[in-house]
Amino acid sequence: MDISIHTSSLPHDDPEESLVFYRDVLGFEVRGDVGQGKMRWITVGPADQPSTSILLAPPVADPGVTEDERRTIAEMMAKGTYGWILLATRDLDATFEQVRAAGAEVVQEPTEQPYGMRDCAFRDPAGNMVRIQELR
Repeated sequence: MDISIHTSSLPHDDPEESLVFYRDVLGFEVRGDVGQGKMRWITVGPADQPSTSILLAPPVADPGVTEDERRTIAEMMAKGTYGWILLATRDLDATFEQVRAAGAEVVQEPTEQPYGMRDCAFRDPAGNMVRIQELR
């Protein structure tokens, strides 16, 4: 089998704020932006990895989502427990400082984890956890 990760999805509740975070703070290129208002699907990804993308999507666009589910999703997003992604960088300290300087909410400063990884964590504008590991 030859399978690769093409696109992963994260919810957004404000497409403009999410666009600024992923494009301007993390430096991802915008590969697609369709829809209007809060109903926008924005595809971003690292410029040097054209086959891997993140789709920033409205979390309750599916017509099969009930009102109770919409409330639950909104509550989970507000707590930062709905979506998350794990990224990697060769220079964790420089990346951390750059993202923090841009005003992102810091969840964890660079830390050596007991399982052998060094990482840090932020929340994006929608509350999604963005963990960044150091490549060694």
